Amino acid sequence: MPDTNATRLANLWDDARAAAMSEPERLVYRSNILGSDKRVTNYGGGNTSSKIMQKDPLTGTEVEVLWVKGSGGDSASIKLDGFATLYMDKLRALKGLYRGLAHEDEMVGYLPHCTFNLNPRAASIDTPLHAYVPRAYVDHMHPDAIIAIAAAKDSKALTARIFGDEIGWLPWKRPGFELGLWLEKFCLENPDAKGVVLESHGLFTWGDTPKECYATTIDTINKAIGWFEGETKGKPAFGGAVATALPAAERREIAARLMPRIRGMISQQGVRKLGHFDDSDAVLEFVNSHHLRDLAALGTSCPDHFLRTKIRPLVIDFDPAKLDVDAVIAALPKALDDYRAGYQAYYDRCKHADSPAVRDANAVVYLMPGVGMFTFAADKATARISAEFYVNAINVMRGASSVSTYVGLPEQEAFDIEYWLLEEAKLQRMPKPKSLAGQIAFVTGGAGGIGKATAVRLLREGACVVIADIDETALANAHDELGKAFGKDFVHPVRLDVTDEAGVASAYADSAVEFGGTDILVSNAGISSSAPIEDTELSMWNRNMDILAKGYFLVSREAFRLFKQQQIGGNIVFIASKNGLAASPNAAAYCTAKAAEIHLARCLALEGADHQIRVNTVNPDAVLRGSKIWTGEWREQRAAAYAMQPDELEEHYRKRSMLKRSVFPEDIAEAVYFLASDMSAKSTGNIINVDAGNAQSFTR
Repeated sequence: MPDTNATRLANLWDDARAAAMSEPERLVYRSNILGSDKRVTNYGGGNTSSKIMQKDPLTGTEVEVLWVKGSGGDSASIKLDGFATLYMDKLRALKGLYRGLAHEDEMVGYLPHCTFNLNPRAASIDTPLHAYVPRAYVDHMHPDAIIAIAAAKDSKALTARIFGDEIGWLPWKRPGFELGLWLEKFCLENPDAKGVVLESHGLFTWGDTPKECYATTIDTINKAIGWFEGETKGKPAFGGAVATALPAAERREIAARLMPRIRGMISQQGVRKLGHFDDSDAVLEFVNSHHLRDLAALGTSCPDHFLRTKIRPLVIDFDPAKLDVDAVIAALPKALDDYRAGYQAYYDRCKHADSPAVRDANAVVYLMPGVGMFTFAADKATARISAEFYVNAINVMRGASSVSTYVGLPEQEAFDIEYWLLEEAKLQRMPKPKSLAGQIAFVTGGAGGIGKATAVRLLREGACVVIADIDETALANAHDELGKAFGKDFVHPVRLDVTDEAGVASAYADSAVEFGGTDILVSNAGISSSAPIEDTELSMWNRNMDILAKGYFLVSREAFRLFKQQQIGGNIVFIASKNGLAASPNAAAYCTAKAAEIHLARCLALEGADHQIRVNTVNPDAVLRGSKIWTGEWREQRAAAYAMQPDELEEHYRKRSMLKRSVFPEDIAEAVYFLASDMSAKSTGNIINVDAGNAQSFTR
């Protein structure tokens, strides 16, 4: 009978579903259901394999093929093309080439020679661990409950106490060929064992069918979860609380103040970081605890945790009972300098003659009592995943320290993994970052034609984008569309009325908590109106001035404030209009407000230059397709001004232009990208007209 306890993992295996699959498909299925629960393994962590009999494409004979998760895959989302395939007879032959531990890294170079069926998926460093376990189906997972045992000082004794002879134990060994041989030896000497705990690492389990292997993995983890529940019941975690978490709104407010400042201090030499905020219950329990500093200083244990979170986190000195955030801000520069100096000292202590050069010395994880955890990385997904990994580490520390003494990965071992030459080679193979990678764009009117096209253009170049719009339905649709196209990590919606001073400040604070700050403002929110001057009501005049002048002022002022907190420059692009330079009949309110935008941009360019804040303007004209301002009355009013039918307007504007071409939202977006990127790094106070040519709007 399955264990129905709410804290236990569910056995998700479906016999009927699995029966209809091929062996490779069952491997994908097994991997996906294992990876669907972060208590089983973290993102990208662990791997699965099946040894399958297949027909050799050259000889036509049946051969044994190892299907094993390839390098860089994620169990929860992996598909067939995520698995490497290798001839088992060739993998076994590699044992004859092995020259010993000092030369084990060279064995990775032989793995491509074992490839079956020209599979381009690169095999991972864990391939020998699966190959040499003499069972057809193998799971290697990183469950918090098991790593808590593996990271305990007396992990061998605890493993025997919990599992008896069913699950064995092996001492710490860095993943590689040697560990594969260790696993084989263990299996041969313990034929009745169902798995093994690897010290400071994780869990290996196996079986003669994929269902048996999966069930053993789930049952083993559940047994550990149940044992910990019994042992820790009534015991305060981490020595108990010494601080109290602030209310959620205050936690976010503090995060919004600190994250841009931290981001600015760690984003140097043209490389900007993106942030993530986590104030989950597990994080708050840890940051508010008595043993926070002692345990944080020990670092993480599992290699996967460590690679994502660095040698140790930075603990921010803060007493939530006093709420002196200004003092924290003042102390940040020294705290960051001290961390960097400590990291350099760690590198100097542990480096080898052939070690790669020291990398970024800034912390990835920042822990703050009463508030939560900030993580920073080169992209938003990595920052979020780093936070998830540190939550795994917190769970491990909670379990290990409750039943024994928690032991982090030894410093030299940690260094040898972080600066492993194979890991360095993997980093060097990574593609060059896109031109706006690490940058955060805030686009007002982001759900409309020009705004959404701009968001797409910036997202294509690697930026994270906050789409701000007053139209909640259009905003939800745009968020869904862009999230599907570029990934939910890269786009964030915020409902915004640009005339609401408090709302503008709140929207930027939301951007700061979501991504760590803002680098690019595209001020695009707009309306339109048309009437002869004698029919222009004061409400129409005020509405144009409110949205097109005051609104642009408010979002720009808040951007300036944030840019100056970050101290890494900034970039503002106004979407004004040809009408701001060239007068049009029956549109005095609109034209005047657009002219105010253009002059505001010039003023801000003067004020921002000393702070490396660039301010430029794009002037569109007659962008009808996809534009919300060209629906309804505005189209009819402009058609009436030119004595024509509304459906004749687009052709009229095309013929009116010097180049006789229509202007589309994507054309405006291209100009915005040019001004937002380093291609225009020496341009400020400028105007780009995207109007297919209009002599009246020439700027000289």
